[in-house]
Amino acid sequence: MTLKNGYIQIYTGSGKGKTTAALGLALRGAGAGLKAYMGQFLKSAEYSEHEYLVQHTGLIDVETYGSGSFIEGHPSEEDKRLAEIGLNRAERAMTSGDYDIVILDELNVAVHIGLLSVESVLELMEKRPPKVELVITGRFAPKEMTDRADLVTEMREIKHYFSSGVSARDGIEK
Repeated sequence: MTLKNGYIQIYTGSGKGKTTAALGLALRGAGAGLKAYMGQFLKSAEYSEHEYLVQHTGLIDVETYGSGSFIEGHPSEEDKRLAEIGLNRAERAMTSGDYDIVILDELNVAVHIGLLSVESVLELMEKRPPKVELVITGRFAPKEMTDRADLVTEMREIKHYFSSGVSARDGIEK
């Protein structure tokens, strides 16, 4: 199955659930026979979803484009290099004809902290083939990108147990 029409979706905001919503879309797509690619910026392969996807599906491919270390202050040249490599890989995946859904996880944050320019992401968005669903996640979505998107969802935190000292838990937040 292939999509008749693809759109650009952005999941942003300070609330929990942006990556989870994107993975839910990929899972729904896989159930309908669609093939998905997820490129994760600022992350390394230490999340539970990677383990599951490697073991259980051939319809969702995941790559990470980060060093896995938290970026404080100005990003290093290595962080910028990894993000550029990621953006190039994501473009190849999106334009390859192999994928119906392309998810660029934490791309908004990569732009916000200066790893990538808004212009480079807008160029990528313009290259999206008409039958590819492009999903971009992360806090701080730039207005230029949300203006270009077809669907924008903002997750808003009302209450979160992190504020009372609960760390990220395996299988729930990581």
